[in-house]
Amino acid sequence: MSSSELVDILRTHPEIALFLVLALGHAFGQIRFGPIQLGGVCGTLIVALLVGQLGITLDNGVKNVFFMLFIFALGYAGGPQFFANLDAKGLRMGLLCLIEVVAVIALVLAAASFFGFDQGTAAGLMAGAATESAVVGTATDAISKLSLPPDEIRQLQANVVTAYSITYVFGLIAIVVITSQVFPLLMRIDLREEADKLWRSMGGHEDDDGATLAAPEMVGRVFDVTTGRDRTVGELMDPFKRRVGIERVLRDGQSMDIGAALRLAAGDRVLVVGQRAAMVEVAALIGPERADTAELDAVIETVEVMLTQPEWIDRQLRDLKADRRGAIDALPRLPQNLHVVGVVRDGHAMPLLPDLRLKKRDVLKLYGPAADMPKAVPLFGLRVIRSTRSNISYMAAGILLGVFIGGFSLKIGGIPFALGTGGGALLTGLVFGWFQARNPHRLSIPEGALALMKDIGLATFIACVGLASGPQALTLIRKFGVALPLLGIAIALVPACISLFVGRRLLKLEAPVLLGAIAGQQCSTPALSAIQNVAGNTTPLLGYTITYAISNVILPLMGPLIVGLVGALHAQ
Repeated sequence: MSSSELVDILRTHPEIALFLVLALGHAFGQIRFGPIQLGGVCGTLIVALLVGQLGITLDNGVKNVFFMLFIFALGYAGGPQFFANLDAKGLRMGLLCLIEVVAVIALVLAAASFFGFDQGTAAGLMAGAATESAVVGTATDAISKLSLPPDEIRQLQANVVTAYSITYVFGLIAIVVITSQVFPLLMRIDLREEADKLWRSMGGHEDDDGATLAAPEMVGRVFDVTTGRDRTVGELMDPFKRRVGIERVLRDGQSMDIGAALRLAAGDRVLVVGQRAAMVEVAALIGPERADTAELDAVIETVEVMLTQPEWIDRQLRDLKADRRGAIDALPRLPQNLHVVGVVRDGHAMPLLPDLRLKKRDVLKLYGPAADMPKAVPLFGLRVIRSTRSNISYMAAGILLGVFIGGFSLKIGGIPFALGTGGGALLTGLVFGWFQARNPHRLSIPEGALALMKDIGLATFIACVGLASGPQALTLIRKFGVALPLLGIAIALVPACISLFVGRRLLKLEAPVLLGAIAGQQCSTPALSAIQNVAGNTTPLLGYTITYAISNVILPLMGPLIVGLVGALHAQ
């Protein structure tokens, strides 16, 4: 097959070109250049711009549908944490997000005034420098509603994509390098040492570092009572600080009622459930391990529960491990053999440190006897239901409502401003996701389906826009040349530097938390990964989850705003 025949096929069947771009783009995005990995979205955009030089376009309806799927899913996934962070601590950390938004908008407007950038180029500059792909969609949607000739609208939309693709790469590299390498030098600290210090101050130990990335290994073992005879269950288990617990005791073939006062006798068989590392010490206190466990089998399960009970909010993880017998009067007594083996916040596994403070809507992974779970779950909140079934009506109603809301416009300082279908769907996604988080017992959209909606929605939207923008992309590159990459670096670094000063001097944040928060305000997961690699543990997550949840919602809403502001700037 000749190259001309291949081009004819792609032009005749643009759907083939679409999937070709998705396949090649995501493969290219996975290639690592040192510490930098572009990711599937940027890779798809670059490939789409190249393939778009062949003059291949898809129907606008394809682009619009997939963008609405993406933006609704983005709001739906971020809604619970966004609203949960609207407390005193969240708003305090949200100051960094405010710095990001204000500084980026001010710098983009200054650049648009000095270089004469149009609305599309300015919006693409903002999206790329802030490394927030969703801004491309909301800005493109806002441009489509301008009272301009169709050809001019297509050119402006092409400029959004081209400016984004150029500035994203340089903005990403800049934020990764400055947060993980330069900022620790400016603060005159050893980031690994500071992270270790914070880790230990929160109750962690050196050998905990690797274990915090996953749930502790929980096992059950059967022991014959020899050395532990004539001692009570409470006496034997107290030194372990709830790391293990006696689940069953068998005496002369009869199951005994378990309680702290139960005194073990020689020849008893006991089932102990808990962390593997503690089992060696258990054997030394109780007696030899028994290979035959058939008589003492017990059903142990892991249950996810969303934290909603107010008495646990802002409590430390150590409070869950404490003995409930009068230790903290305000807290309910927990089942003796219940273990918290994971805390997930905004999709991230948090470090299981004793001083970790729990937040509303955290998902706790409880491990223990199945018989204890019906009593334990209501003490924390609502059980999270995992299902493979999606409520299509719920999703479609949310998007429909978002499109309706996005059609309204108002004037801010005389400048017409409308959320557009993208901004409207983002807001309804926030509310619908928040409602689902408050009612996790209701079946709605599973996490897997939500992730697919975000990934395929954004990738397809970017591919469609890139294919349509290919022919006009070279025009913008020739016009502004090296100015866009340099501006991408500057606009990424300036708000980060301001946040470093504010976070260090005014908010008094610990260095690992502050650097994680700066990565979050930039919505840069690669920067977080680089910071964690240097830090050697996951303490930067303590700052990242808050600012990421806020910026991931606020920045996309700025797409229509920057289009309106630049339009008003040029109209003067």
